[in-house]
Amino acid sequence: MENQTDLFFIAILPPRDLQQEVTSFKEYASTHFNSKHALRSPPHITLISPFRWPVADRNSLNRFLDSFRFLSSPFDLKLQDFDCFAPRVIFVDVKTEPLLVEMQEQLKTEIERALGVEHKGPFGFHPHMTIAFRDLEQSVFPQAWAYFSEQSYLRTFTVENLTLLRHQVDGWQVEGSFSLQN
Repeated sequence: MENQTDLFFIAILPPRDLQQEVTSFKEYASTHFNSKHALRSPPHITLISPFRWPVADRNSLNRFLDSFRFLSSPFDLKLQDFDCFAPRVIFVDVKTEPLLVEMQEQLKTEIERALGVEHKGPFGFHPHMTIAFRDLEQSVFPQAWAYFSEQSYLRTFTVENLTLLRHQVDGWQVEGSFSLQN
């Protein structure tokens, strides 16, 4: 039992009102395109992909995140329209923001050095908020993409916190929120 690990990831969550809007896109994908898997996590931008961490040592992870600081905090992110990784993933696009890329790189470097957590993102860092993936059938993808590619969406929010999420039986749950400022 003392060697038990849980699955965690680190992300940016938008404010509640934007989470509700993005969740409505996920619900549309679920209802109309039978892609429900994205509903298992709150809308987010992944910074450090899922990793295993000892349950008994969760305090070290929390202390690290509580002490992590990014000098250019806070900063704004723009969500604009939709994009895809064909033939399975549709997402709300996050416009390129150099400060976000810089922060993710700093976090990746520091968490590996301090805790040995390696970021294993196979495709590099491409910030986005997933609304359909994994269970979106390839045969349905063209129809889903035709719908979302025609939608307009534009929102901006300020990044002030990192969020630690932990995998539970019913999906990903917020484990804690950590300010990026002193």
